[in-house]
Amino acid sequence: MRLAPCAAALGLAAAAGCGYGFSARWAGKGGADRVEVRPIENLSSEPGLGPVVTDALRTAIARRGASGEGGATLEGEVRTRPPAPSSPGGATWSIGVQLKAKLVVDGHATAEGTFTREAEYLSGADPVETEGRRALALRRLADDIALEVLAAFER
Repeated sequence: MRLAPCAAALGLAAAAGCGYGFSARWAGKGGADRVEVRPIENLSSEPGLGPVVTDALRTAIARRGASGEGGATLEGEVRTRPPAPSSPGGATWSIGVQLKAKLVVDGHATAEGTFTREAEYLSGADPVETEGRRALALRRLADDIALEVLAAFER
């Protein structure tokens, strides 16, 4: 009857090899264990950046098992620093994102912060490719800021 422990060990090894893992459930300041992310207000010149940041926050919270209604909300506003060449000849561009976020539990702000990230991206062979690379850089920045917000607002 040693088959059951071997099967269990094999199952755990297979799960570990597939990228699955175990993590602690997120617990926010002020006792927040469930968080609803309100749409992030886009105060930038980048159309659609508000929904991108909102999605990144919702995804990060869902991965930690804390999404849903439960008395806590996460709200904020996003701004950008306009794209600018960061190398001679414009082969590399730089863009920055700033998120002011607030965790509200039972009507009171329990945590607030301003989070800023910058990224560089290569220009493309034509404007369409360059814009695609800029959009990907903004998405990476949104994902990075979402993780930073969760870490800062955790108890």
